[in-house]
Amino acid sequence: MTTKRGTLALLIHGGTENWSPARWKQRFDEVCADRPVWLAAEGGGDPASVHYAAVWKPVPGELAGFPNLKVIFNLGAGVDALMADKTLPKVPLVRVSVGDLTHRMSEYVALHVLMHHRQELYLRESQRAKRWAPRYQWPAGAITVGIMGLGTLGADAAEVLVRLGFRVVGWSNSPKRIDRVECFHGKEQLDVFLRRTDILVSLLPLTPDTRHILNRELFLKLNRSGPMGAPVVINAGRGGLQNEVDILSCLDDGTLGAVSLDVYATEPLPPDNPFWTHPKVVLTPHNAADTDPDEISKYVARQIARFEAGQSLENLVDPARGY
Repeated sequence: MTTKRGTLALLIHGGTENWSPARWKQRFDEVCADRPVWLAAEGGGDPASVHYAAVWKPVPGELAGFPNLKVIFNLGAGVDALMADKTLPKVPLVRVSVGDLTHRMSEYVALHVLMHHRQELYLRESQRAKRWAPRYQWPAGAITVGIMGLGTLGADAAEVLVRLGFRVVGWSNSPKRIDRVECFHGKEQLDVFLRRTDILVSLLPLTPDTRHILNRELFLKLNRSGPMGAPVVINAGRGGLQNEVDILSCLDDGTLGAVSLDVYATEPLPPDNPFWTHPKVVLTPHNAADTDPDEISKYVARQIARFEAGQSLENLVDPARGY
């Protein structure tokens, strides 16, 4: 006689191809063949049978409708929207941590650091103008990349940039150690980190302490004596980290030389937002590290198996820290 296993509910609200609920259900049906998988948006299931929920941008209050919920799995890296839900059930919340997501973020960071280092904005403008006018190109070792946020994503990106020849420094809330990366931590070491940085990469989680941390006051502390002249900011963390009014004004007055943005205060980015057409903005549609349904569904299935075997869950979110 087999025991009926608790239902896994999928609460996925994406709107883009990668976040097609049907696509995710197909993958979870395959890797969780021993239990019911319920696409909550289709209705018709029994909320009391749900023991696990895999979610992406759930509606506030949606998870409170499952009285026997045991674990929540967030299908993306950021959990700030979930933490803001005052009705969130008090059960373990697991964040994604898989090699695929980590490597995709490192690809994005390396691409955009190299883009600004190799003066691609100028070169592409020269191409459009049919102007053959190469500028002096400094070596990677002349540039210091500063990474804010040294979790799994930030640490891997730092190691990739070191291998490319950049000087790399890092800053985080708590002390970290990464080979060939000078690491700073805490508010008291933030300024010295910023003064060293030519290209700032933000991979911080969004918490009350980090909201709007990317602002004019911080930008003014970045290095202005390197070969790039004005510093560059790359934000692939969370949209709430950036003060968008400050970013635009700092681009216009030369405080910043350029930015690469993958995240925004409002998503999708409204058509009238000036980021779309600003000549110093490289814009991507929150796809720096799109989650792979194959890898993530296997990860969730493994976590559920661990939990049901009495083992501890991995990558638990600390509610007190918000990540």
